[in-house]
Amino acid sequence: MTLMDMIEKQEERLVFKSFNELTALTIGQALVEKALVQMAPVVIDIRTPDRTLFHAALPGASPDNDHWARRKSNVALRYHKSSLRVGESNRLKGRSLSHDIGIDPLDYADHGGSFPVRIAGSGVIAAITVSGLKSEEDHAMIIEVLEAHLGLA
Repeated sequence: MTLMDMIEKQEERLVFKSFNELTALTIGQALVEKALVQMAPVVIDIRTPDRTLFHAALPGASPDNDHWARRKSNVALRYHKSSLRVGESNRLKGRSLSHDIGIDPLDYADHGGSFPVRIAGSGVIAAITVSGLKSEEDHAMIIEVLEAHLGLA
């Protein structure tokens, strides 16, 4: 199974029946707990296109991680796909997010670590983002928490 196949399957499986502020808080707290156990220097951010629902900066994270989280979540919210999937798709096509395709790289980053919150029958309404580890590790942390939260672990 390719990385793209794996990510596509994750996006198909990890779909919510509903999602609100309390859901964001629960998932955010689970991500914080996981990061603290791993001593991961990350920023955790859950947002809709116009509102931050949860944000935490853990020991060792830098202000730059906040900017990366914003840029990665912009990708998930714009493309309705995980930032890792968008990045892998671009790499396979030999391109990147740039002004050449109408995207400002100061506002968008196609590195792993942002996952779309998809509501069954409605579509993508938010993005869950982790920034501070390697792309695949940021992505994996979100996947583990979502699988547990949705009872799919």
